[in-house]
Parts: sequence; C-alpha cells; structure tokens
Amino acid sequence: MAKLLVANRGEIACRVFRTCRDLGIATVAVHSDPDADALHARVADETVRLPGAAPADTYLRGDLIVRAALAAGADAVHPGYGFLSENAGFARAVVDAGLLWIGPPPEAIEAMASKTRAKKLVGIPSLEQVTAADLPVLVKAAAGGGGRGMRVVRELDDLPAALEAARAEALSAFGDGEVFVEPYVEGGRHVEVQLLADTHGTVWTLGTRDCSLQRRHQKVVEEAPAPGLSEALTAELYATAVRAARATGYVGAGTVEFLLGPDGTPHFLEMNTRLQVEHPVTEAVYGVDLVALQLRIAEGAALPPGPPAPRGHAVEARLYAEDPAHGFAPRTGTLHALAVDGDVRLDTGYAAGDGIGVHYDALIAKVIAHAPTRAEAVRKLAHALERARVHGPVTNRDLLVRSLRHPEFARGAADTAFYDRHLTTLTAPHPGEEYAAVAAALADAAAHRGPGPGAWRNVPSQPQTRTYGDHEVRYHRTRDGHTLADHPRVRVVEAGPHRVRLETDGVVRPYTVTRHGGTTYVDTPTASYRLTPRPRFPDPAARTAPGSLVAPMPGTVVRVADGLAEGVRVEAGQPLLWLEAMKMEHRVTAPASGTLTALHAAPGRQVEPGALLAVVTPVQEDQE
Repeated sequence: MAKLLVANRGEIACRVFRTCRDLGIATVAVHSDPDADALHARVADETVRLPGAAPADTYLRGDLIVRAALAAGADAVHPGYGFLSENAGFARAVVDAGLLWIGPPPEAIEAMASKTRAKKLVGIPSLEQVTAADLPVLVKAAAGGGGRGMRVVRELDDLPAALEAARAEALSAFGDGEVFVEPYVEGGRHVEVQLLADTHGTVWTLGTRDCSLQRRHQKVVEEAPAPGLSEALTAELYATAVRAARATGYVGAGTVEFLLGPDGTPHFLEMNTRLQVEHPVTEAVYGVDLVALQLRIAEGAALPPGPPAPRGHAVEARLYAEDPAHGFAPRTGTLHALAVDGDVRLDTGYAAGDGIGVHYDALIAKVIAHAPTRAEAVRKLAHALERARVHGPVTNRDLLVRSLRHPEFARGAADTAFYDRHLTTLTAPHPGEEYAAVAAALADAAAHRGPGPGAWRNVPSQPQTRTYGDHEVRYHRTRDGHTLADHPRVRVVEAGPHRVRLETDGVVRPYTVTRHGGTTYVDTPTASYRLTPRPRFPDPAARTAPGSLVAPMPGTVVRVADGLAEGVRVEAGQPLLWLEAMKMEHRVTAPASGTLTALHAAPGRQVEPGALLAVVTPVQEDQE
C-alpha cells in the first residue's frame, strides 16, 4: 500500500498515522465539521470533509468514507475502533471498491461483531425471556462496545425503559439499535486475550489483559498481563480465543473477552474484531507495533511461528474530560495544556489549544507505563499522572491516581464493581487543595500588584481576602512580604504571579500558578488543582429558584418522559428527561417530590451547561 485512509478520528487516527509515517505510507484523514481543525486532521497528509457534526451524518456514513478514499487516491482503509470498525457492510463496501481492508474478512466480522451471533457461535444463547429468577441482567448493544447501549437491570419493571434507552444509545453510537439481554455477573473481573492471525493459518495469542476498572461499563484502567491468573486458566482462555479465531477464518488483530466470576469461572463475553483501545499495554509487554503488524498482514505477509516473549508489566489509564464526583458527567471546553512527563507513553488526539466538544467521546488521552514488575509500572504511572499539567475542563485525573494507589488495586483484587464500592472516597476533596488556594490567592495578588513598593501599610488593618470554591484565603501584605491570617504554621517564602513557595513545618513546597479565563490551575510535584475564583459580590441574576433543573453539561435533549407537562405531580428521583452528550445518554431526574411548574426542554433542543430545563416545586412549597 502507498496511501491509507483512517475511517475514524481523534486518538486512534493519530496513532495509526504515526505508524504509517514510520513505514513510509501516506495518510488521509476524514473529518466532520467540528473536527475540521482537530489534531488528527492536522497531522494527516491529506484530509476529506464529511459534512455535518453528528456521528450518524459523518463517521458512521460508510458510503461517504469510501467515496473519500477513492477521491484521495488511497489504496487502503483502516477502521480504527468504534464507529464502523465492526461493521461487516462497511468492510464489504471497502473491498468491493477495490481498496485494501485493514481488518478481518467481512464474514468473520459478521460472525463475531454482533454479540448475539457470537454467543450462538460459541453456544451461549442470550435470554429470550427474562423472569425474576434471571435478575440481575445486563442489557447490551449487539454491535460495538465501549459501554454504550449497556444497562444493568435489577427490577423487572425497569426492563422496558432500559431496553428503550439502550436501543437509542446503540443506534446513535453504532448505527445499529439491536440489543440483547444476558445474566449479569456480580463482582466479576474483565479479562481478555489479544489475538493476531495472518492469511497463512498462523494465530498468535499475545497474552492477557485485565480491564476490570470500569465506569458505565467502559474501561478506565487496563493492564497486561492480567494479574493472578493460574497457568491452567490462562491456557483455557488462550484455547477458547484460538478456537473462536479459527472457527471464523479470522485475520488481523482481534480480542476475545471474558468475565471471570468470583469463583474464577470464565464466562465468554464477545470477540472484538478490531484493534482495542487498550492495545498499547500489549505492545509494551511484547515489544511489537500491532498497527504495523495489521498493515503487513493485510499486505499478505506471514507471521513468524510464534510471538515474541513477553517482558515486564504495563498499565494504561484513560484520561477523560468528565467529572467523576458528579456522575462522570462529560465536560467540554478548551484544553489549554496537556503535558505528561516521565518515562511513559502518551497517546492522544488533542494538543494545547484544542477544543473538546460535545459530539464525540470524552477521551483526552491514554497514558501508558511499562516496567519490569507490576508494582513498578503502577507506581510509575501514578507518579506521571499526578505531576501532569492538564489545564482545561474537569478530568478524571485525580480519580485515576487514587485508583492506582488503592490497596485493593495494588493487590490485583479489583473487580468491575470497584467504583460502586469506592467512588465516594476516591472523589473526596484533595487535602492539599487548601494550600493550593493559598498559593492561588498570593499569586493573584502579585499579578495585580500596582507598580512601585507602596501597596502595604505599616498600621494594623483588615486582611485582604480571596476565595476559591470553599476556601477563603485571608492575608496581609507588609514591608517584608505576605503573612497569612488563618494559617499560622505556613510561612510565605516566595509569592510571584506564577510561582509561589510555602513552608510548613520546615518543608518548602513549590506551586506553579496558571490562569486561563476564569479558572486558576495550581500544579505541584505531587498534585494539581483546578480552582474557580469566587467573586466578592455574586451576581444575583445567577441564582436559580429552588427545584430548578439545569443542564449539567452541553448536549441535546433526546427524550422527555411520557405525559410530562406543567402541572403534573412528580416523585423524587423520577426520570424526567434525557440528554445526549459525547455519545452517552444522561438521565435528569426530579430533585424532590412536588409539581412540575415549568418545562423548557423539548426533544432536539441543544442546551449549554446551566441552561434551565425544568422547575419542580417541592411538596411543602406547593402546599403553601
């Protein structure tokens, strides 16, 4: 091949382009209108526009992508992951157009890309009829993955709504609304096997991965190899994966996924007929470039009889623009800075100054650490993340650091319910935030100090005050510098507009302060903080009435509950409407029991964060 088009966006498109440059292959990017200046479009040799914004109008339009490849003179198409990567019809269209498809044959995709067909192939039927004895169950999208179109159901009465929501989400993300139901394994571990197969009959198993740390059934931390597996269990997983590959005539990279029950019994989940988001940990352990191997296999090259020997351990953390403390709500805005130091790998689809929008996945970057042992790899990754400069929307960075250092994860004992048990403690305010606020206040005072030495008084006076979130900082500026009114143990060593040093109990700690718009970022060698200055005189117009439901994120109103109208009585926790943002549905519920006295949301309406959606007047006020 001489020129390759990637039928995807963001981080995976940049990842494939990197290997293409190494191999001397020209690159073509496709982009939607919001992605016209995205990083993957900037780094490609050529670009082709897909008019529109929503995935259904752009990255899910296989006809437009094939047309783009032909127009650009590409001779090969790589699907990446997500979107059309497991769509047999798209693969067939690429082949029929005379282009080289970087993936398994359409027949193999057809056999395995639908989870319902895959289960039948390996003899595991999904539930046709659900009874109380089957609960809890899991509703899943038949096409695609990434946790989209997935719902846990514990009450039979909740099943119809879960099916409807899963269908809508799956249709939006994958262009296929088929869903199915299977038993839900409580407290299981998510383990998978990486496969690579050529056209000459050789099938490699490239180790195991553990992907148990998940939120919304979407992986957050992945590692290779999966810790604590016996040789017998590993061999069983390998054998099942190879049987699945040979049964479908599989070619290229693929992954067979399992759920290990609390007793260690493996349950087949699915086979992903594509590259996985977490493939870098396997690359690190085996010293291979899986994308390069995909390309060589597509060109007809034969694999050696066996894979390289594994070495060490690798861990990957996914950095998302989201707020874990508020239901993992996605966040948008400008990414002002992204810098991760240390001996780690950074895979990203963003650079400083790029905007994170509402239309696509909230993944900012993946950070990968490799070391001789698991403990060293985990330590290296946590250290790199806590020192990273990530300025922009709220992210899950602190959650990742705390997760990696949690004793349960350190023992290799985490399961898919890890965040159900520990999220509250993992998202508690950082104890160092108080001192970060002090540094922010002193830096702000230095930045706004007038010319000349005369901004201090040599007579007692009221301290100056600055507030960041819940932290009020009171300080005096004197001839000798700054003193803090409420922190007698803290001495101000240095206070400049961007650098502050504070001494506590003889230990001096540096703080780097950066401001972007109305947000202040404070970076230290052991943590980073995102602080919002609070004005001394809040705008009364910014207040909302009790019971107001405001949009927690930018998005689109996709549904309003049946029969919902002004004057209707609602109960606390009752779902009222659904927003779609970053390919995920988010339910908005009644904050209290009462009467719906205002409804401003309607299907199709675009909303910004803080937009008023509805007002529920609580019961007591309603009675008064």
